[in-house]
Amino acid sequence: MDDTGTDTDTDTGTLTLRPLTARSIVLSTLLGHHPPQLPARALVRVGALFGTAEGTIRVALTRMVAAGDLEQSDGTYRLTDRLLARQARQDESRAPRTRRWDGGWEIAIVTSDRREAAERAALRQAMAALRLAELREGTWMRPANLVHPRPDVAAEQCGWFTGAPEGDPAELAARLWDLDGWARQARLLGAALDDAEEPAERFTVAAAALRHLLADPVLPARLLPEDWPGAELRRRYDGFERDFRAWLPRYAGGG
Repeated sequence: MDDTGTDTDTDTGTLTLRPLTARSIVLSTLLGHHPPQLPARALVRVGALFGTAEGTIRVALTRMVAAGDLEQSDGTYRLTDRLLARQARQDESRAPRTRRWDGGWEIAIVTSDRREAAERAALRQAMAALRLAELREGTWMRPANLVHPRPDVAAEQCGWFTGAPEGDPAELAARLWDLDGWARQARLLGAALDDAEEPAERFTVAAAALRHLLADPVLPARLLPEDWPGAELRRRYDGFERDFRAWLPRYAGGG
């Protein structure tokens, strides 16, 4: 699912979702579909669920091809390699690969003397994908409980080390991530998925839930608050996706 056009607000204990744009509808549909390709007629039918006109969806498809988001062949649209990588990250967020944690932390320290703004932005994006948090400028870390290859941008700009804090690791984790805030938002999203009845409403909530799962730090259990809702939100999203996969061919004729 695409993360564009969705938002949440837990300050008042309520969930706020912005309407999906035509581009977000197309991307969310393709990112949630395996293989990520569908005929235009299927994407138009999905857009109709949100009251989005056929012409608006077709204009979005044309613009997305021009922007390099999609490839088109014989009326079928598919994700480009760049967005296939995003789909892989989303899939991983639903079933992250973990290993037994021995108490060690992976630590990345920026070693490049001079970096262009684009290089700094690329590193920040890579570290977010690796689920590392920034302790201070140029120092990133997380418990070493994940199995994840390091992209070139992270290997080239940083020196990598393994260590452990002298203090309470749970306290350090709470400094690096807003765990209580993430948990509150996850519970709101899970409840909204359960309560949503109309397909368009479920679709919108699911897009926000998947975006939220991408921000789950996936910490070892002993560093998390009690009743951590990460696994439950994944279970509820998996239920949505099973329903979506069964529903889409019947509704949209996408096969």
